Amino acid sequence: MSSQQYADGGLRLDWPAGYDRSDSDDREPYPGNLSVSHKQAFESIVEELERWGKTDVQIETASQHYANDPNIPHKSDDPDDVGVVAYYRDLEARADEQSAIACDSWETQRENARAIALWVRRIRLADRCGVETARDIDEVAQLPPADEEAIAAPPASSGDELDQEPHEILEVSPGASEDVIRAAARRKSANVHPDGEDGDVQEYKRIQKAKEAMQTS
Repeated sequence: MSSQQYADGGLRLDWPAGYDRSDSDDREPYPGNLSVSHKQAFESIVEELERWGKTDVQIETASQHYANDPNIPHKSDDPDDVGVVAYYRDLEARADEQSAIACDSWETQRENARAIALWVRRIRLADRCGVETARDIDEVAQLPPADEEAIAAPPASSGDELDQEPHEILEVSPGASEDVIRAAARRKSANVHPDGEDGDVQEYKRIQKAKEAMQTS
């Protein structure tokens, strides 16, 4: 999936088929507290989806994206279409299909990006609590507003389904920072990614669980 270019050089966001669009006149400022920067809002989408066990996250907007960080659009761009779409794959459910979560309800890309991340966090935590819903989460186009910036995650299980301590699996110190944890998990995941030649689904999941355990401890 990618944004399409107009003849005049402008970009058009390729919105997922079957997802409703919000009228630009109906957009309002996001009602919650978004105490994150433009870059952090988009990074948080990737972080929340990866914590949820999703892979191959690709974020699309109607802006140019940085060459060295393709999931972050240029902050200086001011597109008419402020919608944000996050594409990903689910190795457990539909590994061969690309799913999407999209939002264009709010006035800026930062607000729409953060709304997606907060919504994913809610669903991810509901999954951990064993909550089920009759609605297919992959078919959501308009995300509901969040009335708070953060939700406290329940304590991670100390060693569920892990044969080593999380920091040992990631080969980092027990008190490693978030940046070190993410970098280590990304490096180790790249070697066993299921789409690679030496892919190992179980090891990939083991690394993701170790990362989540360290980030929520």
